[in-house]
Amino acid sequence: MNRVGPSVWRRFSSTSSSPTIVAKPAPSKARHHVQIPDASFPLGYSLTGVHCGVKKNPSVLDLTVILSTSSKPTSAAACFTRNAFLAAPVLVSQDVLEKSAGHVRAIVTNSGCANAVTGKQGLEDAWAMVKATDALLPKRTQSESVKDSHDTVVMSTGVIGQNLPISKILSGISSLVPSSLGSDFAAWERAAKAFMTTDTFPKLRARTFSLGGQTFRMAGMDKGAGMIHPNMGPPTNPGQLHATLLGCILTDAAVSPQALQSALTYAVERSFNSISVDGEMSTNDTIVVLANGAAAGETKEIEEHDPLFPAFRKELTSFAAELAQLVVRDGEGATKFVTVSVEGAPTFTDAHRVASKISTSALVKTALYGEDANWGRILAATGSVPLSTPIDPYRVNVTFVPADGTTPLPVLVRGEPELVDEVRAKEILSQEDFEIKVDLGLGSESAQYWTCDFSYEYVRINGDYRS
Repeated sequence: MNRVGPSVWRRFSSTSSSPTIVAKPAPSKARHHVQIPDASFPLGYSLTGVHCGVKKNPSVLDLTVILSTSSKPTSAAACFTRNAFLAAPVLVSQDVLEKSAGHVRAIVTNSGCANAVTGKQGLEDAWAMVKATDALLPKRTQSESVKDSHDTVVMSTGVIGQNLPISKILSGISSLVPSSLGSDFAAWERAAKAFMTTDTFPKLRARTFSLGGQTFRMAGMDKGAGMIHPNMGPPTNPGQLHATLLGCILTDAAVSPQALQSALTYAVERSFNSISVDGEMSTNDTIVVLANGAAAGETKEIEEHDPLFPAFRKELTSFAAELAQLVVRDGEGATKFVTVSVEGAPTFTDAHRVASKISTSALVKTALYGEDANWGRILAATGSVPLSTPIDPYRVNVTFVPADGTTPLPVLVRGEPELVDEVRAKEILSQEDFEIKVDLGLGSESAQYWTCDFSYEYVRINGDYRS
């Protein structure tokens, strides 16, 4: 017997009639560009952002150089895109990390050209950027040197399929002198601005934290507004097309390369691999972490078996999530920032997959833009995901949760539709921030995704990106 009435089926239907949606501007993102006290930035780093000529406008920065100046070894870890068309900088950075055994001292990044699907020339250009940045660093001591290794990882972002104006980039790198790099907020801000493509604000954050009674600092920057649905893993983990997610996190704690990679892989799965603007994975997605030990004194490097490791991993995960959320907030044309929480799942992977499916559903995202509480689309997305334990529809709950702390609105309770107050639903969905909570009723595991809506402006931006 059919237990769902006609009005519910109309709500579930993706073709139900609705008023014409009026285009609305994205809210201002200016408040996310914040001043950070100099004391919050980690010790032992010198960096800048400059214009070298990748971008046509001479007032727009397009080259970032970050150097670790610590006297202690600098550990490095990274997670890279699992796209089959790995960009040249991804391939080169993987090689650098492998041959250096996870010890690098510099990051160089250009924006405006992705250096992806550029063949042999692209690889040569990426290596040239690495070598030019290596030359800015003091030589390793004999005990530190590793045969055939380099000190720099490289990242690029921009249009796919075009070669870098490499002579301009190399001139920009070689023109840098110690006095042109810095460690104050202005230097960090320049570096973050040089990451940007369609971003509307530089994404830069910093914090202090304590481990074992000592104070350390962590700072990071990332970029991304479109082509955002990362699926990144460590260099040794094989995987299952213009703007890109790039990011780096720098800390003055001392962490071994192995422990740093383990912590980053865990953190990325719960942060950068848990965001989606448009469901599109880039050829260049890269997150790099450096730990230079500049504030560690005589403390030994944290290892994975160390009692302090879980606390460090938790701090890194929280910080990575903060950076990742800035990308969604700056999603191309986005007017909403939506947290998708899936609870009561048999496993974390199950919860993560359901949250991903909801977050990437074009039908859900367009309903969010229209501020339409079309919860049937959420159920359709949820039910399309194969799980380790099959979904029982009569255990599932769906709730809209406002960010202002007012009363949540259940729309489905144990598989039964509620009589939805459409006025209240509109109130919640008209807010810039809110949460979609889905309880599967199958277990105790949970996961979150952060997503945004699809707007007319997203189509405009991506319809003429190269012009």
